Amino acid sequence: MEKKNQLSAGCSRRRFLGTAASASMLPFAAPLMASGAMETPSAAPAGKSAGSRFGGVQIGTITYSFRGINGLEATLKACVDAGVSSVELMGSGVEEFLGAPAFPLKRAPFGPPPGQKLSDEDQAKVDQYKAALKEWRATTGKPELYQKVRKLFNDAGVQIHLYKWTAGNTPEELDYSFRIAKVLGAYGITSELGEENCRIMGPAAERNGMLALFHNHYQYAQPDFDVDKLLSYSPANRLNFDAGHYFGSTGKNPCDFIRQYKDKICSLHLKDKTAPTNATQPNANQVWGQGETPVAEILKLVQQEKLKYNCDIELEYEVKPWSDAVKEVRNCVHFCRQILV
Repeated sequence: MEKKNQLSAGCSRRRFLGTAASASMLPFAAPLMASGAMETPSAAPAGKSAGSRFGGVQIGTITYSFRGINGLEATLKACVDAGVSSVELMGSGVEEFLGAPAFPLKRAPFGPPPGQKLSDEDQAKVDQYKAALKEWRATTGKPELYQKVRKLFNDAGVQIHLYKWTAGNTPEELDYSFRIAKVLGAYGITSELGEENCRIMGPAAERNGMLALFHNHYQYAQPDFDVDKLLSYSPANRLNFDAGHYFGSTGKNPCDFIRQYKDKICSLHLKDKTAPTNATQPNANQVWGQGETPVAEILKLVQQEKLKYNCDIELEYEVKPWSDAVKEVRNCVHFCRQILV
């Protein structure tokens, strides 16, 4: 299969890895709801980040790319060192940074993996933690407190354009979550694409003058999947379109989907994968430039159509022992820059 995302002649992977990105941060234009009710986040001020807007296209990353790095300040340092000036911020660790109670067990919050039961002692610790966290959110953890997080990122030259986190699924918890996202400077909250999320999050986004964005994995490969139905639940529903997962699971060109749904997309996740028909490694994450996803074609489409999307790197390929996530995200930023400038 022809690799449509190969860089132009003379611009090899070795060359783009050795090219330093240097572009000043330009004002970030967030997509607005049709009603105009949503507040447009201000551009991140000049700071430690060199900026990652190239040829009119804002390149950023989801902080999941740095999932091996613990702590909010360390995550921010990784963003700056990787050269990104905008992020989709994962919520893990944010509340603890602001002084919330820490989860008491060495496993995922709010319970063990499916089928595994907690001991009575551990369950008591979790129950106590949940009660303490609820009290913290109601007293200390008001949305205004999150100005501290926004200032921390903006002072480093990094804009938080999306927040991937909710406090829960009740209307009250969702309203609380969207108020926090707005304080952070984000224009919406992202979640996984599915029936329940699209049904409950869109109305909450509407109430708060924001957007609810939904991220796909392999849903589009399901023959009965109806994205139009999910979007119809609210005018605030939008797509956080993962072009890599779409290509890897369907084999279809993501550019065709982007053209069809361009008014319903607000952000893209970028990665390089093989096609599902690849004989050796179907639907497999690859170092950028070594897979089959048309990354260059996608970025050029965004640039030529002047689509106001955040194009976010999601680092999912294996990081070799001689490298690290920061270096690899920086390589991906350079890859994008070579395409766009």
